Amino acid sequence: MRRNSWILGSIVILMLASLWVVWPQQPSNYLPSGIPWPTRGWIQVQLGDFEFIRKGMTLGLDLQGGVDVILEADLSQQPVGERDRALEGVREILERRVNAFGVTEPVIQIHGENRIGVQLPGVQNVEEAKQLIGQTAQLDFREQLITEQGRQVWVKATAPDSTGVEQVLTGAYFKRNTAVVFNQQTNQPEVSFELTDEGAVLFRPITARLIQKPLGIFMDGQLISAPTVQAQLSDRGVITGLSLQEAQTLAIQLNAGALPVPVRIIKETNVDATLGADSVRKSIIAGEIGLIAVLIFMVLYYRLPGVVASMALLGYTLYVLALFKLLPVTLTLAGIAAFILSVGMAVDANILIFERMKEEMRSGRTLASAIDSGFDRAWPSIRDSNVATFITCIILFWFGSNFGASLVTGFAVTLFIGVAVSMFSAIVVTRTFLRVLVGRSTTQQSWLFGLN
Repeated sequence: MRRNSWILGSIVILMLASLWVVWPQQPSNYLPSGIPWPTRGWIQVQLGDFEFIRKGMTLGLDLQGGVDVILEADLSQQPVGERDRALEGVREILERRVNAFGVTEPVIQIHGENRIGVQLPGVQNVEEAKQLIGQTAQLDFREQLITEQGRQVWVKATAPDSTGVEQVLTGAYFKRNTAVVFNQQTNQPEVSFELTDEGAVLFRPITARLIQKPLGIFMDGQLISAPTVQAQLSDRGVITGLSLQEAQTLAIQLNAGALPVPVRIIKETNVDATLGADSVRKSIIAGEIGLIAVLIFMVLYYRLPGVVASMALLGYTLYVLALFKLLPVTLTLAGIAAFILSVGMAVDANILIFERMKEEMRSGRTLASAIDSGFDRAWPSIRDSNVATFITCIILFWFGSNFGASLVTGFAVTLFIGVAVSMFSAIVVTRTFLRVLVGRSTTQQSWLFGLN
């Protein structure tokens, strides 16, 4: 009995801790647009002289809005043994670009052999996002030549490097300190850059022979600026002729580096935040209705065990939501559906246990013996069904990760966690509650367990 009391105390403490983790803001602090607290990130709570900072739920694109892009990398020119490394290089450069862009909690993952999924929560400008992550950012300098026919053409500017080998001056010689500045005379944005020592070796002779001539700056084969060289330059310069947005994007791309292989966008999705807020509201309402209906059924049909199961189910809900916030799990609409489904599976485990208990009590066992026997006999069925669900979740997770189906991945992760916690809730929490009640004379009546 003392052991049960210790377990019960631990369960109550765990429930209270979980309640603290998931407790929301006051309704008065909702956003004007109607988006509830989970999308607001960090939550500030004031209790007397103490201030606590807690994090809100991490929501997916379908709930808080944003841009979802699937990129396909062209690895045909890469050796077979180097393709994985090249794809990982693309992912790292995209991550640096997105982080510099200031996106909160982006998700950048490799899918399969040649695809990368990029999720940008809160970003609503699809074209801006595509420009940031989709371009290869291959920058090079070119000079104008006149052909025999008198036609002007751009050719790549070259010069001998420190070893005497002729090299093309490209963005690969840029230092990672490129920044957007404003011209003090024109107040127009410019991209200020600095070259490495080897880049300066190339830049000096190129600018020396192009004094009073244009130096073309090309991005991915497109002319973006052609300033006239006024004097010989060494290790720094500026790129002009850009809008502020173009200058900011170019600076981010040059600092992050060029993508090692060409990529193309094969899928793009833009989710409105208003739709996400409405989905959250409807999902919460559906979950509340479903939970209340289950609690009422359990109490009316199983009576005292139903009350115990309802308490365990409320604890289960707190445990799962707390895990979602602490891990954190990116909650999608499919994930919410999986969580609601796992609630039903948690009840299913309790039903198996209670039916076995009733059979044991009908056969003449005492209440304490029937509780232990009911749990022991129901355990194989609960274990096998949940293991089958775990296997299904693993398959769905693999499918979603390799084919860029983020909704499938979210469903699998959420369902896996929910089912795992439901096993703990049914076997440990419900069993402990029933054992604590066994010693009380008021709980010995057979009708309290659904028996005539």
